[in-house]
Amino acid sequence: MEWMKAVERLREQRRPGVLVTVMSVRGHAPREAGAKMVVAAEGTWSTVGGGNLEALAVERSRAMIEAGVGEPEVIEVALSDKAPYQHGVQCCGGEVKLLLEPLPVVPAAAIFGVGHVGLELARILARHDIELHLVDSRPDQLEAERLKVLDDAVARVHVHHVPVLPELVVAELPPGTHALVMTHDHAEDAALCDAALRNEQLATIGLIGSRAKWARFRRKLAEDGNTEEAIARITTPIGLPELTGKEPATIAVSVAAWLLQLFTAERRPTPAHREAKA
Repeated sequence: MEWMKAVERLREQRRPGVLVTVMSVRGHAPREAGAKMVVAAEGTWSTVGGGNLEALAVERSRAMIEAGVGEPEVIEVALSDKAPYQHGVQCCGGEVKLLLEPLPVVPAAAIFGVGHVGLELARILARHDIELHLVDSRPDQLEAERLKVLDDAVARVHVHHVPVLPELVVAELPPGTHALVMTHDHAEDAALCDAALRNEQLATIGLIGSRAKWARFRRKLAEDGNTEEAIARITTPIGLPELTGKEPATIAVSVAAWLLQLFTAERRPTPAHREAKA
């Protein structure tokens, strides 16, 4: 169905939208109950009947997207030549109730390095409704048997097999992705950090490691032409500072908690959106 494909496309592209459903119909109407359409800021897919009915649905849906509305809404439209119209007359004679359900942008995270910490982190993040990308240059780290612990994932898990130049994956990540660099190889980490800094659409860049490692990386990134302002985009160490411990599971919990705080902040409407909603 076209509307289902549209929902998938918006999710993959990390674009917000609204799913419009004909909840009920009294009398005559262009579409039956259950008809659906998807509305985005710059497009629509499928139809709930055209005319004033659909124009009102599109107008309200785009207002919801602009205001960052997260709760579903119901609107009722009378299809009578005596009813006030904003977008032309529809005189089918019936009444239609529409359900407008926001399709929020789900968080996205990419774990570069699925070793002990990376896998533990993936297990935690996979329990949330996010787009989760797993990248490792070592084929054995991404074997199906090893990743079976993610079989019941709520997240959509994307596995990237890149035995050579895993930094190429950085350019393929959807806008707004949180990149986490934690590979087995410091040279690989450095290349990934450099590639991440050149991708201005990433939400955050996190690096695991010590202060000594970061001092070396700062020098190397600067030598490679990155400005101090750009280098400051990298957060290291990642995780909650008050949660200490070097066990992989502890580090993973700390990083996951830090990320979940970022995800929560992303879901909150901006000040402008809150004012529009009020």
